[in-house]
Amino acid sequence: MCGIVGAVAERNIANILLEGLKRLEYRGYDSAGLTVVRNGELHRERQVGKVLALVNAVANDPANFDGHIGIAHTRWATHGEPAQRNAHPHVSGKIAVVHNGIVENYAELKEDLIAKGYEFTSQTDTEVVAHLINDVYQKTSDLLEAVRTVTPLLHGAFALGIVHVDSPEELIAVRLGSPLVIGVGIGENFIASDQLALLPVTNRFMYLEEGDIANITREQIRVYADGVEVSRKVHEIDAKQHNADKGEFKHYMLKEIYEQPDAVARTVEMAVDNGETAKLRDDFLDRHETKLAGVKHIQVLACGTSYHAGMVAKYWFENLTRLPCSVEIASEFRYRNPVVVDNSLVVCISQSGETADTLSALREIQKHKPEGLVSLALCNVPTSSLVRETDIFLPTLAGPEIGVASTKAFTTQLVALVLLLLKIGVVQQRIDNERLTSLLENLHKLPGQLHASLKLDAPIKAMSESFEEKKSCLFLGRGLQFPIALEGALKLKEISYIHAEGYAAGELKHGPLALVDKDMPIVVLAPKDSMFDKLKANMQEVHARHGELFVFASEASQMVAEDRLHVVYVPDVCEILAPIVYSVPVQLLSYHVAVMRGTDVDQPRNLAKSVTVE
Repeated sequence: MCGIVGAVAERNIANILLEGLKRLEYRGYDSAGLTVVRNGELHRERQVGKVLALVNAVANDPANFDGHIGIAHTRWATHGEPAQRNAHPHVSGKIAVVHNGIVENYAELKEDLIAKGYEFTSQTDTEVVAHLINDVYQKTSDLLEAVRTVTPLLHGAFALGIVHVDSPEELIAVRLGSPLVIGVGIGENFIASDQLALLPVTNRFMYLEEGDIANITREQIRVYADGVEVSRKVHEIDAKQHNADKGEFKHYMLKEIYEQPDAVARTVEMAVDNGETAKLRDDFLDRHETKLAGVKHIQVLACGTSYHAGMVAKYWFENLTRLPCSVEIASEFRYRNPVVVDNSLVVCISQSGETADTLSALREIQKHKPEGLVSLALCNVPTSSLVRETDIFLPTLAGPEIGVASTKAFTTQLVALVLLLLKIGVVQQRIDNERLTSLLENLHKLPGQLHASLKLDAPIKAMSESFEEKKSCLFLGRGLQFPIALEGALKLKEISYIHAEGYAAGELKHGPLALVDKDMPIVVLAPKDSMFDKLKANMQEVHARHGELFVFASEASQMVAEDRLHVVYVPDVCEILAPIVYSVPVQLLSYHVAVMRGTDVDQPRNLAKSVTVE
């Protein structure tokens, strides 16, 4: 959600800012802008639409943007419609500001500023920040001090980048509830919402903590917490592992679908030793065995796709370990005064590790300090806020995921959850050796089964033609496949803009059956498992009402296509791990439908990859 890039350097930084914005396009946005300080003036350009429009506008007048310090931004609208006047950076006097997040009390602050004579040209909460800093600066003539004074006045979660004409060597950054990193160079330094934006210029990063304010020049980075200068470690990363190029693929989403076998293999190898007999590696979560031994309850907190992964985990934990497991949407959990039982393992699932609602839900639990509380981050970004604020980090080794609709992050989350379950099962002696060995051996087979499922691309593409003109769709599953039905529906609505709903198939008679007619496509997930016979009865209910069924069935099901019943055979897989394999066909279906409908697959309208506001 939104993207910030900033730079202070001896060289011209306009192209660095623009390239950084391009690399942040995955976050979702509706406008883009930049400001550079040049010859004692702020030079600003803002455009609605894609970053390319901003690039072209700057190219029309490159001399104006030949500067050594500047800030840039991609905006995802919260306050005010997508429009040039609402695009960042926002300016007050000689100050320019870019802002991610929300200032919740902006309306009261705005009233005070209007009373002082400030005029507002936008509908945003950000312009309030610019005017406030300008107002305080008139009294202090010290940009850092002005920012320090203003920050406590702002309620909400946000990150800021600030420059001033009178301080042409000084870039100020603030992090409070929204991610911001500092890129460390030689004779130049940078800021960004995501280190990915800065990989062309540096692979060394400093991660700001909550409440940090940084004063950044070409030669120095000074970070303050509660007014006191503090030290923040510089981390060096392997840029090759963060390659975000589309390669031969038309879209990032398709590339990431095809990367799933390798991503899953990496995640499995993190924990499984495939010798003569498959076993959990001795070093997998070994430092946390004492904490895990005391766990009596699993509490999963997540949003969106990650929530669906948690729903699958509930089936797994309760069936395989007999540990009770609760799964809740973080945005609801944080506001309902929940009861968290003692000795709970709170599993926070987030691809980015910066999901605002998940972080807030975790912090709410930590305030109450239930006895024996253990917190775990299941996350794809090891440097994220969620990882830093939890007791245990369990990585998903998906690599960068650029497409807004999550694919490989989801399947690696599922794999990591299986590994966590097995670790707890072993530590607490809740899983016998026979079942443990069987599951580990099946995990070893999983990448090959995912490869086989990708070979269904052509028949799924042909199937997708039936969806191009549809307005609504149902996804059905039972047991472990119910959360995958929810995930399939989410994928379809996210990128094709077709209304879709996922249902437990047994609930058809309790309402959804009223929607079924000859124009309603029904997607069914039908592995040959313990629920298969009941699912066939549900399909008959649909078929009898002239609904058109599109079934992903295991080869062992022996289902046969007939009129208004289309079947694509998915490779046979053990029942426990079937949700991982059946995720691929629904991803491919959604992708091909979206391409046929001509939507923006990687950056669907109104959505953002990293949801850092409520």
